[in-house]
Order: sequence, then structure tokens, then C-alpha cells
Amino acid sequence: MPQQSVSYGKCFLCNETVAKNVMTRHLKKCLPAHDPPQAKRKERLFQIRAEGRYAPEYWLYLEMPAGATLPELDNFLRDIWLECCGHLSAFEIGGVSYELDAEEVDSMWADLFGPSARTVEMEGVRLEDVLQVGQTFHYEYDFGSTTHLTLKVVGEREGPRPKGGVRVLARNYAPDYRCVVCGEPAKWVYTYEGEAYCTSHAKQHEDWEEAFLPLVNSPRVGECAYTGPSRKSLVFEETLPAEREQG
Repeated sequence: MPQQSVSYGKCFLCNETVAKNVMTRHLKKCLPAHDPPQAKRKERLFQIRAEGRYAPEYWLYLEMPAGATLPELDNFLRDIWLECCGHLSAFEIGGVSYELDAEEVDSMWADLFGPSARTVEMEGVRLEDVLQVGQTFHYEYDFGSTTHLTLKVVGEREGPRPKGGVRVLARNYAPDYRCVVCGEPAKWVYTYEGEAYCTSHAKQHEDWEEAFLPLVNSPRVGECAYTGPSRKSLVFEETLPAEREQG
């Protein structure tokens, strides 16, 4: 996995390349400058940062109404980063686990080691009822090959409701993986070892038919059957601009 002292991402409001550690401050100024001038109806909005709990190089910022529900946030996270086989998921907020049972696909895992927190059905729970600015919370998707996320409410404001209910504000550039054989840009991950391969060397591998998944810009890369978002509008595979790498 590529190592960087600073993680960079793209602000989707102004298209600037911005470091992760200053993105919150950047968005505080950029957001009001890019609101539709004709917008009259405003409501309370939360800005939320989500990142891989054990892979923080994958991160994004989103904005959604404070009155939205946990299932709406769950659906968005699945759509942009996670959904592969309709697994279970849960938010842990303030010592309470808010769970969603996705037709019991992997419910056998939920209490295998005993419940770790008091559990509540997430259906109907509004963000503003359980979250506030500055609060950190956690999310899990798939209780078998689990993807763990850390989320934080980094800000709130009065603004127009995002189209579709959620607005992607910024996202990390795709990590620059290199083929373990030739050093060329990688396109595939060998799921048995977690190694990256270019297309040519992946197809030459003895396990090509059963053990390779596409490299995608998501903390779920290489897990289960995940191949990226089903909606093209949510795909973001841009890498860090060359001038920034050199600078």
C-alpha cells in the first residue's frame, strides 16, 4: 500500500486539491460560496466526514439534512463504498448499536461473540436526535468480512437541501497502487494476499479466475465480492495530480 505523509483529496465544489487535515476548514468557506443563489428554503444540514477506521487513506465528506435518518446515511455509505451482497450493518453511537437487518444474509455473525452494546433498530432514528457537531461515531458493514468506518460530524449550517438527500463535498484521490511484479500502475488486488497487480500479471496468475477483484477507491477494496459503486455517478478513481506529487 502506498504511504503518504499527507493525504490529499478533491473538493467537488471548487475542484481544488486539498489536504485531508485542512479540508474541514476549506469546506467551511467553500460551501456557502457554492450554494445556488436562488435557493430560498433552507434547513439544518450536517457535514460528516467518513473514513476507513483501519484504512484512513480512504475518506470522504458529505452533507445531508440533520433531520435525515440513520437508514438514509446507511444507504448512502453502501451505495458509494460498500454494497456487495446485502449484508448486515450497524452504527455505534454513544454506546448504543443501531442495527439494520438486511434480510438476515449474515445474521449468524451478529451475536457470535455476544452483543457489544445495547442494540436498537435504526429505522426512523434521525441524525439530529443522536448526533451533534464534534461527535465521533462508528459503522460496520458485513459482520463476516467486516468493513469498519469512523465518522464525525465536523460541522452544521443552514442551507438548501441537497439534491437526492446527500451531497458529496470531497473525497480522497485513489491511492497509487503499483504491481508487485513490474511496478506499473495496478488494477487488481489478489484477495488471498492483499497484493496489487497490473492487468497483464494478474491474468497470468494461477488464481486469476477465483482470487482477484478490481482495485477500487474504497475501504472495502478486496473484500467479499465488492467491485465498486453500481451507480457511475458515485465512481471516483482519479489519482493525485502529478504537479501535486512533484510539489
